Amino acid sequence: MKDIKISAIKTASLQSKDALREIETAKGQITLLKEQTRDDDLAGEHRLTRTKNIHTQAFSINRAMRENQNGHTGKVIWFTGLSGSGKSTLANALELELHERGKHTYLLDGDNIRQGLNKDLGFTDADRFENIRRIAEVAKLMTDAGLIVITAFISPFKQGREMAKQLIGKENFIEVFVDTPIEVCEERDPKGLYKKAREGNLPNFSGISSPYEAPENPDITLDGSQIKSKTYSLKKILEFLSKSELT
Repeated sequence: MKDIKISAIKTASLQSKDALREIETAKGQITLLKEQTRDDDLAGEHRLTRTKNIHTQAFSINRAMRENQNGHTGKVIWFTGLSGSGKSTLANALELELHERGKHTYLLDGDNIRQGLNKDLGFTDADRFENIRRIAEVAKLMTDAGLIVITAFISPFKQGREMAKQLIGKENFIEVFVDTPIEVCEERDPKGLYKKAREGNLPNFSGISSPYEAPENPDITLDGSQIKSKTYSLKKILEFLSKSELT
């Protein structure tokens, strides 16, 4: 039987801890563990321990064959920046350009993913780390399919972005920092989130009540304050991608 351990389970909403301990399925048993803080381990609340009796299954079609059929290599283009920085706008424009050039792409966007795959996650530090971990796993699978994967996530923590890079493979990972001053993001505030955060109605909001750790050495840095003029930003990205023979 698998032993699935999830730390920091909040029991306030449960009728009793005994009821939780009695939950068992054929797949595993949920066990209460001591809560971990971000200082201990960002991934603490979602650490999973499973059986070691799992082995990679080999298949006839591999990544190289898929890439050969697609006519290009698989890559992950990872947009990071504050809410309202212009990540999704630029990611969408890039996918449109690559699609028109006949490339096989897929765009993963933060709000969209949280409506499905990650709808069970909140915005605590540990939840946000787990959000990025899941996205990285999905992007890795899509890269193996030979796709150019474009992601648009705040991904506020350096540790989380580094984890994604290591998981996907640094040779497959292109980090794009949309560097937009928080004053500009707050002025835009397309979803009204900064206003809510300033009023204290939106906890754990990056740049206000939760940190955003800007990349130190991104592959590409874009001036998000000039987002209305996407031509230069797209040209800069495409020039970088041409070195990877993606354009």
